[in-house]
Amino acid sequence: MLQQKHAEHSRSESEQYKYNHICYPFVKWAGGKTQLLRTLNKHIPSTFNQYFEPFLGGGAMFYYLSSKNLRFISYLSDTNEDLINAYKIVKNKVEELILLLERHEKEFNKSHEEYYYELRAKPPRTAIERAARFIALNKTCYNGLYRVNGKGEFNVPIGRYRKPVICDSTNLRRVSIALRQSKANITLKNYKDVLSKYPVEGDFVYLDPPYSPASETAYFTKYTHVGFTGKDQEDLADIFRILTDRNCRVLLSNSDTPFIRQLYKDFAKYSEEVIAMRAINSDSSKRLGHKELLIRNYP
Repeated sequence: MLQQKHAEHSRSESEQYKYNHICYPFVKWAGGKTQLLRTLNKHIPSTFNQYFEPFLGGGAMFYYLSSKNLRFISYLSDTNEDLINAYKIVKNKVEELILLLERHEKEFNKSHEEYYYELRAKPPRTAIERAARFIALNKTCYNGLYRVNGKGEFNVPIGRYRKPVICDSTNLRRVSIALRQSKANITLKNYKDVLSKYPVEGDFVYLDPPYSPASETAYFTKYTHVGFTGKDQEDLADIFRILTDRNCRVLLSNSDTPFIRQLYKDFAKYSEEVIAMRAINSDSSKRLGHKELLIRNYP
């Protein structure tokens, strides 16, 4: 009976989506681009065939494009296994996911810390359980930070939340529709595997890699147990030039450092400096504006 109720609700939401199709990230993600969407909007091509986002993260740009009612086929990828699994479940089994998330929200509000650490320590048995656990921990951990140890185990402590919204069913259903409408190809792949083969002339590629550290202590790259190195930044710049030669339109976000400016010096005239707030520091007084660069290969 409860599942039938959710299915009926889903159909109702699908109808509403035709008139109000705004959706947004279903997880919090370090370096997310929600606050920069107005700036990024100025650089979105008016038309394109396929959309590629190989550093998916929270997916703010994808949702923004979907909410603008643009029609495109999307290729969404990342190297974070939990993240990619969650996207696939949201796309294909959102109602079953909602049922589990509602249960997590109810139990978390009963015992908070006890339930959080119990959930963090308990390995999931199925892909849907894994997605629900991932989202629930993301919504209740410290600052929504994703961090893993050397074994790839999530090890972030609990955050300071009284009644967090773990299950935003309306947004989850809208995200599911957006993923299905764009026939989203959701894959666990390295950016090189995606970009070296697939984008062609007329496609739009948005690159939001783990940022190059602004200082020796500002290592802001631990999204998986592998990390993202300076050599990766250099390889990405090479691929940026390859995509340019293919007549793809490419927009990239990164930190504003001499290293990044040097890598993309050939595109300096299409670079823009922006300020973004970053809420990663444990000391709230140090969460200051962070200088970033938007670099593109088109006017």
